[in-house]
Amino acid sequence: MALDQRLLDILACPKDKGPLYYFADEAALYNPRLQLSYAVRDDIPVMLIDEATHVDQTEHDRLMKVVADRNLAPTFLAAT
Repeated sequence: MALDQRLLDILACPKDKGPLYYFADEAALYNPRLQLSYAVRDDIPVMLIDEATHVDQTEHDRLMKVVADRNLAPTFLAAT
């Protein structure tokens, strides 16, 4: 089961308050600005900074390629 779109529309990184990318098949939310990944367990996002995983550059590049290939949209559009 995927996260509800209404939840995704408001989810933000707890550290920088910016948008995230949701990878349903990997059960993760990703902040490319800080290279932090938040787990989704039993369809519940674990949005605790202390439990976020830092992603190395190789994994960041892979995730951003998935974003581009699948044309994934962020959880919301950040104000400019």
